[in-house]
Amino acid sequence: MASTSSRVLNSFFAQRVMSADEAAALIQPGSMIGMSGFTGSGYPKAVPTALAKRIEAAHERGESFRVSVLTGASTGPELDGALGRVNGVELRAPYQGDAELRKRINGGDANYMDIHLSHLAQQVDYGFFGKMDLAIIEVTAILEDGRVVPSSSMGNNTTWVERADKVILEVNAGQPLELEGMHDIFYGLGLPPNRIPLPLLKSNQRIGTPYLKVPQEKVIAVVNTDIGDRASPFKEPDEASRKIAGHIINFLEWEVKKGRMPSNLFPLQSGVGNIANAVLFGLEEAPFEGMAAYTEVIQDGMVHLLDVGKLTSLSATAFSLSPEGIEKIMPKIGSYRNQIVIRQQEVSNNPEIIRRLGVITMNAMIEGDIYGNVNSTHIMGSSMQNGIGGSGDFTRNGYITFMMAPSTAAKGKISTIVPMVSHVDHTEHDLQVMVTDQGLADLRGLSPKQRARLIIENCSHPDFRPALRDYFNRAEKLAPGKHTPHLLDESLSWHSRFVKTGSMLA
Repeated sequence: MASTSSRVLNSFFAQRVMSADEAAALIQPGSMIGMSGFTGSGYPKAVPTALAKRIEAAHERGESFRVSVLTGASTGPELDGALGRVNGVELRAPYQGDAELRKRINGGDANYMDIHLSHLAQQVDYGFFGKMDLAIIEVTAILEDGRVVPSSSMGNNTTWVERADKVILEVNAGQPLELEGMHDIFYGLGLPPNRIPLPLLKSNQRIGTPYLKVPQEKVIAVVNTDIGDRASPFKEPDEASRKIAGHIINFLEWEVKKGRMPSNLFPLQSGVGNIANAVLFGLEEAPFEGMAAYTEVIQDGMVHLLDVGKLTSLSATAFSLSPEGIEKIMPKIGSYRNQIVIRQQEVSNNPEIIRRLGVITMNAMIEGDIYGNVNSTHIMGSSMQNGIGGSGDFTRNGYITFMMAPSTAAKGKISTIVPMVSHVDHTEHDLQVMVTDQGLADLRGLSPKQRARLIIENCSHPDFRPALRDYFNRAEKLAPGKHTPHLLDESLSWHSRFVKTGSMLA
């Protein structure tokens, strides 16, 4: 592995090298900070950890010290975890996945803005968040001529660097130098009313530069690090995940047979998680060749499809690999340079591009209701889990949109199919196909009552299906409106029962 000093090759940037503690000392209380990072990849690690120690010391002295943090998506324990533990976060957006920070959010100590991933950078550009004081960006290397090689994710880095008054760079020798050339960064999108169309017509097309532009005059610190990305262990698909994967693959085969998509499908998008990976690994045995992916994150399953020749190209904004995936894939990452493109998330999650390419979207849900509304963020209506992420960007604009979950949770005490979701992230107008281990409901072209009957019969667990039938039949007779019949005094009673008794079962 290269030494940390060899990664800062430009003389100007080399003069700004300092320790993480020294860099953290430059950060002021109340700062609005844009940080790199997306699904545990490419986030700054040393400076946020040092900042957390500084905040903790300030709190021990009775001083107020918190900062607002904007990222690409979730980060890791050295950032969200460290700042969450010391109650150092005033505002967090657009997505998080850390247990420590989640406690602060659900305890009311940290403000959290759960926002579509494609929206945040443009809203910062529009000035909706006010002034950005600082950007802290992890990079792989700084070349002799000042060009900056991005890290294992792009996220919102271009916007943070452009909008921040000052910049701190973490140069991470733990990231492979072979990442150079894999990124495609598009500059010049512009602001309304002069915003231009993105000239992207194919999922593997390159339209920008592989280097991040960082104005020298903004850089106040460069910190050398050698810390690995957060890596979530990969679990072998369980029975429910394998059944969900089978339902989706059978559906795609039918769509090809009916002539509604080509034999190599349209570009694939897959959310993060074990169900998503099960679908990807299931595609190895499916009769589709020459597939492509236009997605947010690159998981183990997608790289495996590249390796076995089923997938020809991958476009995303970040890697999200298991520990085994990092060990296997990152040492040879240069061999994928012609197949993998890493873009900023304003491009990877751009609604116009998703619709133009006809992306097939597959995302997880916490619960879905009988009419096709989906909750993907909240437990029992009020406790934040992680966030909506990019699922809305893709579900609202995809060619075929899947939402998937096991039919039960909490060892069978929770039904993921309910009369009415306790929180709405994706409305009935967005979703086309709902999938559980029990089956698949194709909701295209159906009225609300037709959707309800199909979801109950195809997707609900047998332990809960009779109660759902009973609710819907009575709602059809007793609800004042018959278009989307609900019994308002009962529609959330399943959630209330769980909160009181620990089970949705009557």
